[in-house]
Amino acid sequence: MSVTAPDYITRLNPEQREAVEALDGPLLVLAGAGTGKTRVLTTRFAHLLMTGKARPWEVLSVTFTNKAAKEMRERVAAIIGRPVEGLWLGTFHALCARMLRRHAELIGLRTNFTILDADDQMRLLKQVMAAANIDSKRWPAPGMMAVIQRWKDRGLTPSRITAAEDSDFANNRASEIYAAYQRRLLELNAADFGDLLLHVTEILRTRPDVLADYHRSFRYILVDEYQDTNLVQYLWLRLLAQHEDPNRRNICCVGDDDQSIYSWRGAEIENILRFEKDFPGARIVRLESNYRSTKPILAAAAGLIARNTGRLGKTLRSGRNDASGDKVRVVSLWDSEDEARMVGDRIEAARRSGHPLSEIAILVRAGFQTRSFEERLITLGLPYRVVGGLKFYERAEIRDAMAYLRIVQQPADDLAFERIVNTPKRGLGDSGLRAIHELARAQAIPLSVAAERIAETDALKPKPRTALRELMRGFARWRAVNEKEGHVVAAATVLDESGYTEMWKLDRSPEAPGRLDNLKELIRAMGDYPSLAGFLDHVALVMETDENAEQERIQLMTLHAAKGLEFDTVFLPGWEEGLFPSQRSMDEGGEKSLEEERRLAYVGITRARKTAVISHAANRRIYGNWTSSLPSRFLDELPADAIQREGASQMRQHRMADTPSVFMGQQGLMARRPRVIEAGPWEVKERPAPASGIAKGERVFHQKFGYGTVVAVQDDRLDIEFDHAGEKRVLDRFVQKAGDV
Repeated sequence: MSVTAPDYITRLNPEQREAVEALDGPLLVLAGAGTGKTRVLTTRFAHLLMTGKARPWEVLSVTFTNKAAKEMRERVAAIIGRPVEGLWLGTFHALCARMLRRHAELIGLRTNFTILDADDQMRLLKQVMAAANIDSKRWPAPGMMAVIQRWKDRGLTPSRITAAEDSDFANNRASEIYAAYQRRLLELNAADFGDLLLHVTEILRTRPDVLADYHRSFRYILVDEYQDTNLVQYLWLRLLAQHEDPNRRNICCVGDDDQSIYSWRGAEIENILRFEKDFPGARIVRLESNYRSTKPILAAAAGLIARNTGRLGKTLRSGRNDASGDKVRVVSLWDSEDEARMVGDRIEAARRSGHPLSEIAILVRAGFQTRSFEERLITLGLPYRVVGGLKFYERAEIRDAMAYLRIVQQPADDLAFERIVNTPKRGLGDSGLRAIHELARAQAIPLSVAAERIAETDALKPKPRTALRELMRGFARWRAVNEKEGHVVAAATVLDESGYTEMWKLDRSPEAPGRLDNLKELIRAMGDYPSLAGFLDHVALVMETDENAEQERIQLMTLHAAKGLEFDTVFLPGWEEGLFPSQRSMDEGGEKSLEEERRLAYVGITRARKTAVISHAANRRIYGNWTSSLPSRFLDELPADAIQREGASQMRQHRMADTPSVFMGQQGLMARRPRVIEAGPWEVKERPAPASGIAKGERVFHQKFGYGTVVAVQDDRLDIEFDHAGEKRVLDRFVQKAGDV
C-alpha cells in the first residue's frame, strides 16, 4: 500500500476506520442503529483483499439473509473494481449446506441429500408421530416441530438431550419422537433446515481432522448481526474461530446488543455479551455516530435503553449536519379509536404538505393492532401495505372464521362451506367430500343442504357422519342465536362450539397465540356494526380495496418486522402496560424479557429519521373488552428534554394513581396491569353513547364509512346515507356530528 490511504478508507469516520483497519485478532464492532454497520463490514472485507491479507476463498463471511449476502458481494466488487469469485459468503444455512455436502457421509447421508421444505418436514413428522401412536389432536405436529427446532437451535442431537433439556410434550415422549424423526430423515437421505447447522457442528465437534482443515482454509471470519445468533450458530462460529494458534483467531463480529429482539426465535443475547470471555484480549470498537436520526430522537432512544443492565454500553450521537429536529411526540388519547383517528389525521396532513406516503410507517407491538389502523386508512382513502404479513382480513384464521359466519348468514355459500367443512378436522376424507359434491350437483342444491341430507344416510363412515351431522345442527343453532342474541354473541358461539378456537388452543406452534389474538380482535370489531350482514358487507368492501402495486403506500408492520428499516416519520401506537411491554412476555421471561421489550422500543424509536410519534390510550378495547389502560413504563423512562407531551396528561397521572400494582410472582417484578372493565373472553362493552342526540337531516361522521346525512332515526339506530358507502343502519354511539370531528 502507498502511504496515502485509499479512497475507500478516507471516506470513513474515525470509528469506522478503526474497525476496518484492525485486521488481526478477535474484534467486536458494536454498531449502533444507523451508524454504518454494513459499510464497515463490506469495507473491511474489501480491505482484506486489497492489502493481500487474504485471498477471496480464505475469508468466511456470514450474513443472516440472502439479500445481505448479495449486497455485500456487490459492494466488495465495487470497492475493488472487479467481480470476486470463490467467496465463502452467505447465510448460516447456505454455508453449512455447502460444508455438509462435503462431509455428508460422516453423519450417514449421501452427498446428494435432499433439503426438505417446511411442508415436507411437517408431513414426515406426522408420519413418525402416527407410527408412534401419538394422538395428533391432543399433541399437534406443529407443537412437536417447535420442540425439535428448539433443540436443534441449541445444538442438541437426540443423544445429547438431558433431563434438564427434555420436554413433557406427548407425555414425555418428545425425545423419543425426535430420535425417530432423525432416523427417518437419514433413511430418506434428507435433512431439514435445522439439520444443516446441527450436523456440521456435530462433525466439527467430533472430527478434529475436519476442523483442522477448515482452520487452515479460513484466515479471517466476518459475522454480521451477531446479536441475533442462536446457540448452535454460536457453537459453529466458535469452533471455526478457536484456532490452536492464538495469532490465527481472526474473527470480527458486528452487531448491536441493544437491538437483540429475537429471543422467541432462539437468539441468545449472551453470545455477544460474552465475546471478550470467549476471545481473551479481544478488541471492541463502538460505532456511535448515527447518520439517520435527529438529536431528539437519538436522545429519547439512548435515555430509554440506558435502563437496561444486560448491555455492553454505548451512546449514540448524531452525525448529521441537520440533526436538530423536533422532539419526540408523546400523545395521550381517550381510547384506541381516537388513537387510530389521530394517526390517520396526521398522515393526511403530512400528505397534503408533500410528505411521501412510502416514508411513513406505523409500527405496532402485536399483529392484532393493525386492524383499527387498516380500517381507518381505508376510510380516509390512504393506500397502505402490511409488511412481513397479511392484511388483517387476509389472514387464514380470519378467513376461516369469516367463512363460518358467511354460512350462518347465507347457507347457500358453497365456497365458504368448502373452506370450513373439514376445518377443524372432522374425518371427512376425499371420498366423503366427493359424495357431498355429487349429491349437490345431482339435486341442484347447495353443499350445506347436501351435507345435511347425506349426514342422515349411511353414505359416510360413522365418525365423519356424526361430526357432519353435529356441524349442520350447529349452523341451525347459531342462526337462532344470531336472531335472538345478536351477531357478536353468535360469532363467539360459532367459533367456540365448532371447535375452531379449541383447535388453535391445542396447537403448540409459535404462531397459535397470535392467531387466537386475531380471532378475539375479529369479535371485537363486529361490535361496531348493527348486524352480521352489515359486518360481512363491510369486510367484502375492505377486501376489494385497490391494490395498485405501483402506488405509494404507508408501511404498516410489527416492531419486529421493522428492524433494519428506516422512515422519515414513524408512529408508535399502543405504549401501554400489558400491551407494550407485553404482559405475556414478562410473565414468561421476567426481567430478561422486560429488557428485550425495552430493546424493542429502542428499535422502534430509532427507525425514525425526522419525526417519531408515540401514543397511548386511557381506554383500549382488547379482545372484546374495554380496559382502563395504564401508560407504558417506557414513557416514564424517556428523557423529559427529548419529548413533547400532547393530550390529556392529567388523565395519565390519574390512571397511574388509581390502579394498584400487582406482584408478578416468580419473576419478582412489579407490573402495573390494566384493569379489565368487562369480564369474559368474548364479551363486548360498547363505547359510551354520545351525550347529545342526533336528529334527522344532520351531517355525521362514522369511523368506517366516513361522512353522511341522517335520513331516519329510530331509538338508538340511525339510517344514514353515506357519501361513499351508500345507505347504512348504524348505532348512534358509533357516529359523531360532523362539526365535532
